[in-house]
Amino acid sequence: MSGFLTAALVLAAGLFAVGLFGLVARRGVLFQIIALEIMLTGPALAFVAAGAHHGDPAGQGMFVFVLVLAASEVALGLALYLRLARHADAGDSDTIRELRR
Repeated sequence: MSGFLTAALVLAAGLFAVGLFGLVARRGVLFQIIALEIMLTGPALAFVAAGAHHGDPAGQGMFVFVLVLAASEVALGLALYLRLARHADAGDSDTIRELRR
């Protein structure tokens, strides 16, 4: 493996780990949505780096797919958050869990 690919994959793994830590450590729904976006940035970077290393444009195609997935996840997550905030003033995930009962 080349130095560029190794560095890009380490950075991608670091982004994924930071996002995973943010998802587990924070209770606010907005912070969890941001952490999910950071988590999705890691694999997207890995796809682009691997595609550039192999000279294959499929990595860029997968990046576009991950970008669309991230945009739809944010749109749905924010819509649910706004609906819950108006209905029950639910700001963290523990409060949302209590709404189910």
